[in-house]
Amino acid sequence: MIVSIDEVKEFLKIEKNNTDEDLLIETLINSAEEYLKNATGNTFDSANNLAKLFCMLLISDWYENREFIGKTSEKVRDTINSMVTQLKYCYGVDSLWCF
Repeated sequence: MIVSIDEVKEFLKIEKNNTDEDLLIETLINSAEEYLKNATGNTFDSANNLAKLFCMLLISDWYENREFIGKTSEKVRDTINSMVTQLKYCYGVDSLWCF
């Protein structure tokens, strides 16, 4: 797991003891991590800060724009695309491109 529900709640400014949307947040966490794996072909864990930030940004965008879930908003699209490119080519087999 790249991010925990408590980390996401802190990022979203939701009190940890508020469990009303835990199921939604857990779904968003799983979806963001799956999205990252599908986009890069790499598996990441919580030790990778860029992967962690990627998931937090994507989860935040999906959470705040629920009516458009599955699509990134214009305001974060360029950042998400740039991070996916770095995470795809700077880790794993293709990492030679980052040096």
